Amino acid sequence: MRAAVMSPFSLLLPYLVPVSQVELRVSSHSGLDENRLSPVPKRAKPTYLAVDKENQVIGYVVPIFREFATGFSDTEEARVRETAAYMARRDLFTSGVEMERSEQISRREAMRESAERITLSKRVSEGDKQFQDSLMHAPEFVIKPRSHTVWEKQCVRLHCTVTGWPDPRVVWYKNNVAIDPLANPGKYKLESRYNVHSLEINRCDFDDTAQYHVSAMNSKGELSAFASVVVKRFKGEVDDFLPPPRHGPVSEYGITFQTHIVDKFGVSFGREGETMSLGCTVIIYPALHRYQPEVQWYRDDVLLSPSKWTHMHWSGDRATLTLTHLNKEDEGLYTLRVTTKSGYETYSAYVFVRDADAEVEGAPGAPLDVRCLDANKDYIIVTWKQPAVDGGNSIVGYFVDRCEVGTHHWLQCNDTPVKFARFPVTGLVEGRSYIFRVRAVNKSGMSRPSRVSEPVAAMDPADRARMRGTSAPWTGQIIVTEEEPAESVVPGRPLELQVTEATKNYVVLSWKPPGEKGLEGVMYYVEKCVAGTDSWQRVNTEIPVRSPRFALFDLAEGKSYSFRVRCCNSAGVGEPSDPTEATTVGDKLDIPSAPAKVVPTRNTDTSVVVSWEASRDAKELVGYYIEASIVGSNVWEPCNNKPVKGTRFICHGLVTEEKYVFRVRAVNAAGLSQFSQESEPVEVKAAIGGGIPHASPAPPYGISVLECVRDSMVLSWKQPTFIGGADITGYFVDYREVIDGVPGKWHEANIKSITERAYRVSRYEILQLMLVSKLNGAISATRLCLRVSPSLVPGPRPPHDLQIREVRSDSLALLWKPPVYQGRDPVNGFYIDIKEAEAPEEAWRGINTKATEKTYMKITNLKEGETYVFRVRAQNKAGVGKTSDVTEPVPALTKPGTKEIVVDVDDDGIVSLNFECSDLTPDSKFVWSKNYEEITDVSRLAIETKGNKSKAVFSSLDEEDIGVYSCLVTHTDGASASYNLSEEELKKLLVISHDHKFPIIPLKSELAVEMLEKGKVRFWLQADKISQNAKVDYVFNDNMLSNGEKYKMNFDKNTGVIEMIMECLTPADEGTFTFQMQDGKATNQSSLVLIGDVFKELQKESEFQRKEWFRKQGPHFIEYLSYEVTPECCVVLKCKVGNMKKETSAVWYKDGREIKSEEHLGFTEGVLKLEIAQISKKDAGVYEVVLKDDRGKDTSTLNLTDQSFKDLMNEVFGYIASSSTPLKITSTDEGIRLYTFVNYYNDLLQVTWHYKDSAIAFSDRIKSGVVGEQLWLQITEPTEKDMGKYAIEFHDGKGGLKRTVELAGQAFDDAFAEFQRLKVELITELHCFSLLDRARVAGGLPDVVTIQEGKALNLTCNISGDPVPEVTWLKNDKEITSDDHCILKFASGKFASFTITGVNTSDSGKYSILVKNKYGTESGDFTVSVFIPEEAGGKKK
Repeated sequence: MRAAVMSPFSLLLPYLVPVSQVELRVSSHSGLDENRLSPVPKRAKPTYLAVDKENQVIGYVVPIFREFATGFSDTEEARVRETAAYMARRDLFTSGVEMERSEQISRREAMRESAERITLSKRVSEGDKQFQDSLMHAPEFVIKPRSHTVWEKQCVRLHCTVTGWPDPRVVWYKNNVAIDPLANPGKYKLESRYNVHSLEINRCDFDDTAQYHVSAMNSKGELSAFASVVVKRFKGEVDDFLPPPRHGPVSEYGITFQTHIVDKFGVSFGREGETMSLGCTVIIYPALHRYQPEVQWYRDDVLLSPSKWTHMHWSGDRATLTLTHLNKEDEGLYTLRVTTKSGYETYSAYVFVRDADAEVEGAPGAPLDVRCLDANKDYIIVTWKQPAVDGGNSIVGYFVDRCEVGTHHWLQCNDTPVKFARFPVTGLVEGRSYIFRVRAVNKSGMSRPSRVSEPVAAMDPADRARMRGTSAPWTGQIIVTEEEPAESVVPGRPLELQVTEATKNYVVLSWKPPGEKGLEGVMYYVEKCVAGTDSWQRVNTEIPVRSPRFALFDLAEGKSYSFRVRCCNSAGVGEPSDPTEATTVGDKLDIPSAPAKVVPTRNTDTSVVVSWEASRDAKELVGYYIEASIVGSNVWEPCNNKPVKGTRFICHGLVTEEKYVFRVRAVNAAGLSQFSQESEPVEVKAAIGGGIPHASPAPPYGISVLECVRDSMVLSWKQPTFIGGADITGYFVDYREVIDGVPGKWHEANIKSITERAYRVSRYEILQLMLVSKLNGAISATRLCLRVSPSLVPGPRPPHDLQIREVRSDSLALLWKPPVYQGRDPVNGFYIDIKEAEAPEEAWRGINTKATEKTYMKITNLKEGETYVFRVRAQNKAGVGKTSDVTEPVPALTKPGTKEIVVDVDDDGIVSLNFECSDLTPDSKFVWSKNYEEITDVSRLAIETKGNKSKAVFSSLDEEDIGVYSCLVTHTDGASASYNLSEEELKKLLVISHDHKFPIIPLKSELAVEMLEKGKVRFWLQADKISQNAKVDYVFNDNMLSNGEKYKMNFDKNTGVIEMIMECLTPADEGTFTFQMQDGKATNQSSLVLIGDVFKELQKESEFQRKEWFRKQGPHFIEYLSYEVTPECCVVLKCKVGNMKKETSAVWYKDGREIKSEEHLGFTEGVLKLEIAQISKKDAGVYEVVLKDDRGKDTSTLNLTDQSFKDLMNEVFGYIASSSTPLKITSTDEGIRLYTFVNYYNDLLQVTWHYKDSAIAFSDRIKSGVVGEQLWLQITEPTEKDMGKYAIEFHDGKGGLKRTVELAGQAFDDAFAEFQRLKVELITELHCFSLLDRARVAGGLPDVVTIQEGKALNLTCNISGDPVPEVTWLKNDKEITSDDHCILKFASGKFASFTITGVNTSDSGKYSILVKNKYGTESGDFTVSVFIPEEAGGKKK
């Protein structure tokens, strides 16, 4: 970085004349004005304003100075002091000869001063060598002056603290010229006290912007310190933008100029494209030859300079401003300022510029004030202001055009219109200059183009700054050049990347170039990434940008993005910058809210002053547009075509005696707000002497003292009973002092009128007071003489200003104001007293037993027709204070025509309070209050008044709005009402508001689904009330459905039934079905979710019903195959069939094999049956019935295996158990037998014998068995130990059944005796016959038989005995009989055979053969094990 510093000395060298090198060096170093040394070259006055190419002021330039020390002499101080007077004489009244003579004197003085200075320096240096004193030292600044920035008309004070010995001499300078307070009386004030020195500048104006420095010098040296003062102009009211004139004589000659502006231009109206001239005649007295005042023109407080749009001329007595080509930018307040040395005079008038006729009917007006911001190498932001006229249709957007300077070819910059009044223009050529214009478009067409912008060059801002002129001549200047580029270096990361602007159309990025730039100037690539991802996409893939600014278009609105930038040059592409935070694409600037409370006020016969409340929370507000309409015409015309920034505007050009209404809307870059509410009508008529005459108000009355302390008192009074037909604008209190009974002169206690009915008067002991009420200049007064005496009490003073409102037959509202003097402690409550007006003082009684903190109360339970008076007392910690003044008597009567506040909720759910008054006067106003305090904040409650009705509309009702709302109508006989919005009322209103805002179509039934024949699915619901205009949308998974082959839709508006029928359900139909209904504003919807198991079940049912329908077209089963167990334990398989004919066949199958036996099959009354008389395990299997003919086939299957077969057998076992007989006791020759009989016995039946509730463990002595249908328990050789309770339990898979018998006592004795008898008989009989005749099993049976499944098993054994024994075969101790599967034979009384044709695993078990004759019984046992050959290792079962 190379820097060249230019000192003030070097800047002065070109202006010095060659008198002497020493003189030149000393003069320049002292900081004298260059024009003193060389008057011939005329130099421009140094300026501190930054200007553009058209010399328009765009800001301030504050020069930076360096401190330097220098010597200073007495003669130089005197010479500098004369400089100001000399400059004024030269500029105003001196001729060329006089100027030359003055210059010669100045040069001689400069030469003499230089010589004296050299001599003094030599003397001082010699004295220092000889008489060096340690106490002496050069000046030193302990506190230096600091720079200030102030508003115009303010005062500024610069001060410093200086030490040194001897005491230094201090001189203040402005722009290196010594300040002489005498040359500018009242402007500068210099003070020096105790080493503290100050400079005070009074009522700063624009010319006070300068560099100030203070110089301190003694014999040891000189030191200076510097500070800058910048004066800014405050754009406030129109009358405050210029400082007041400084009247008085010109100090040099004692001449006072008087300036008069006559023949003035008035309020002017023009149209775009026209030429307009404004002029005034200026008379200056005394008239001096060759004296020319400074003539300046301002528009809206901004100084105008000559340009192609504005031409200025001064003829010597007339100032003229010509606007060559009017545009809306030229609209505004024009001010002519004529400045002389004695001060200045001004005159102002407004110029209105209307839109030119549109080229297309209905097209909007042209935009205005097109400006260029943030210009870079290939990027410029263009801004503009929206027009006031939209042509009757909303403006869709704007097109921006550009034109290269020197050509006439305009190019459109944006393909689609932009709504935002700001647009980044890219793709510019570096180094070329451009101008821009903007056009507005609506649906009718395109507007005329705006006035073109000022030319702007597409170049780097740093290059533009270097091209500007040098700084002021007294400053040093630092010239900065770039570093020498480094070769073959990839540029670094861009710095400070940020999103400077984001709208829904574009996003603007800005950053700073990297520190390491590489071989040549860098360019940039911009990358974007959707927030939440890591996928970066380069935006400018083809051409890198040259500016550190970039605008991105075509971003998805509502999405969030992050951005980063890479630098590139010939050496390569650098690393990316740090990414920005996620930015959501959308307009960050909201359209401002509508202004409120538009109030018109009469002004002149052709103008009205309109004021309004500013838009709430408006950001970047540009201004306001005002429109006016003649009452009843409904035609609105703009009052201004250039936005005004204040909240007050004078609308000119109105028709006298016509009634107008006004409305206002705000504008910012985002667009125009909604219009405000229309104002009250106002008649255009001069305000002075042109209004409705009003009578003077009656005098105030009821004056009382609220507080009297030491030398002051607080007075209160009541409003006049008659106010003269208009609102009272204020009160004046007049007083005069009374001394020894002699009154003095009247004085005003308050200069400005007061609106409160209380006032403090002080400093006098005995006063006569006159209280004046003011109404449009008319006054009335009442007088009172009071003595001021001290009275200090700890308790509060009485409340005051009691008011009564809302008088009804049984209630009223009482309001009051708290005491002016609250006592030692603040007031914490109030008590209200009441009594009948005619009742004695003892009749006063309290209304509230507990103090209320409010300053109002609703008093109820009044007696109709009775007259009451009231008073109020205040309370603090010290106690209850004195009572207030008593109110006027009030009768408890409801006046005829009295209305109450009505709460209304419109169709949009907006809640409003409505009040109507039939006794309005022309000056009546509706005053709305919350908790009896006037509502001024319209953000939550907007007031609308039309005629005799007023409405308070809630913006968004919530808990903040809870309170008492009241409405008072002024200039009536107390018309008022209130409404208490409690928490419960709020909840009710919110429910009603929601129902009105979002009305619901009531439903009798929600969306449901049902199955129809043929598997069709019907979705349906029924609305309760619906009109013929209602419509329904059928939605599936957010997709609209339409009537077609798949969906059949029907809407019966008479019954409200809405249905949709689907032929069938497929997997693609899984999801959410919704019926959306709309009947006018009312809506409703009902949804049905069919997903997961619910949908699968419904789809399965649909497919089943569909198959069922096709099945029933031919022979089919009405009731599918099932079983039934008869009481005889017979199992019947049955099914009911239908649609049979002769050709229909019904075939039974078991395990896939047809059952051919006809004797067990039956068909009666449409029921097919298959009977199984004695069911056994072999009957387990899958049974099937097939119906078939030429129409179709139907099948029914019944699975009787595993658990199903067990369930069947358990049912059979239940019937067997229920058929069992009671357990009985009998005796045999072997012992005692217990037995029971059943109707049918099945081998699979499981029984358990119990002895004393425990299962019996069988042995050779105790056995059980079955013979036929008899189940028995044999106790061989019983003893007394066998006595007890026996039971047999039948198992049926449920609770089972038990039969019990008590083998004890007499029963046991009888059975045992019978056993003994039979045993003796048997022994006797055995002795008579040979043992060879006993039944015996001779042999032939194996112990174990292992056989493969499917093989045949055949066993034979020999039987002997005489008589021939009975043979019984048992399996698992249960008797078996011969059948097709198991064949049992007993041949020739000797051979018993056991044959199984094809064994299976169910045949495995323990088998026994039991032979018996009258001589004995014998058995033989064997075990059969069947195995499956496929099982590994030949596993046996």
